[in-house]
Amino acid sequence: MSTRGTVLRSHGPGEQLKAEAVELTAGPGETLVEMRLAAVTPLDRSTLAGKQPSVPFMPGSEGAGVVVRSDAFEAGTPVVVRGEGVGVTRDGVWGRYAVVPNAAVHRLPSSLEPGTALALMTPALTAHTAVRRVADVQEGETVVVTGVTGLVGHMCAAIARSAGASRVIGLVSLDDRADGATGVVDQLVRVDGLGQVGRELPWCDAVIDTMGGPVAGGVLGHISPGGRIAALGYKAGEFTTIDLHQLIGRDLRVLPVNLQRTTLAPDAVGQALADIAAVSWRADYEVVPAERIGDVLDRQAGRVLLDLTGL
Repeated sequence: MSTRGTVLRSHGPGEQLKAEAVELTAGPGETLVEMRLAAVTPLDRSTLAGKQPSVPFMPGSEGAGVVVRSDAFEAGTPVVVRGEGVGVTRDGVWGRYAVVPNAAVHRLPSSLEPGTALALMTPALTAHTAVRRVADVQEGETVVVTGVTGLVGHMCAAIARSAGASRVIGLVSLDDRADGATGVVDQLVRVDGLGQVGRELPWCDAVIDTMGGPVAGGVLGHISPGGRIAALGYKAGEFTTIDLHQLIGRDLRVLPVNLQRTTLAPDAVGQALADIAAVSWRADYEVVPAERIGDVLDRQAGRVLLDLTGL
C-alpha cells in the first residue's frame, strides 16, 4: 500500500526531513498500524544525527495508533509501538502508517489516553524496571518507596501495588506536600534531611529508593533480614553511609537500577502501561502537526508529540 510518511532523504535533521509517499507491505510477523501520534525522543535525535541504516529512512521510535492488519492483533486494537529497532535500525513511526514487528506492538489500556501513554512511557519503564525486575517485588510483601511524591516514585508505588504488595508505604521529606500520594500508599512517613525516620516506619521486605543521600542509609535499618533496596535516584545526595553490621548481619542487598545496562523484557512496555493504568495521571506535553517537525526537533525541554493524522 502507498501512504504518506516523514522520510529522511539524507543524513541529518532539518530540511532533509519531508513528508512524501512511501510503499508499505506487512509481511509475516509484522503489523500494519495506522498512526495517530508519535513522540520526539532523545533516541530519535541521536539517530538522526548519526548514520541511518538506509536512505530514504523513516524515523520515529515511539508512537500510538490503531491496528489495521496483523497476524497477532485484531484490527481496530489501540496500541503503542516501541522497541525491536523501530526508528533506529528499521523504519519508524513518523508516518500515516507504519509496518512494525509484532513484538514492538503493545496494547494500550483503555483507561490511558494515547498522548498520556506516550508522555509517561519513559518514567513508567523506569519504575517498572526498578519494582518488577530489580527489586522483584512479590505478592504479599511490604514495600517502602522513598520520594513517593515525585512522578517516578508515585509510579513505583502504583506498580508495587499492581505487583501484589500487601502494604505500600511512602516516604516523604518533612517539607514535601504529599496530597497526591495518598491514593497509592497505605501510609505516609516523614523523613528529615539527615535521613532520620520515626519509629512509625515499619519493617519492610523491599525499598525502592528514589532519593538517595542519607535517606538511603536511614531506611536500611527498617529492612527485614534477607530484604533489599533498589537504588533508583539521588535527589537527596550522591553519597550515603551504610551500616555494614546491618548489611551483613541481616543479609541485605543493595541493588542499583541502571537502565543503560538493562535489556527490557519483550512484555515490559505493555506491562508497565498496564501497571499504571489504574491511576489517574497528569502528563505535560505539546502536540504539533507532523509537518512542523523541523521546528521542534532541536527542542530539549518538554515532551513533544507529533500529530500524524494530517499526513
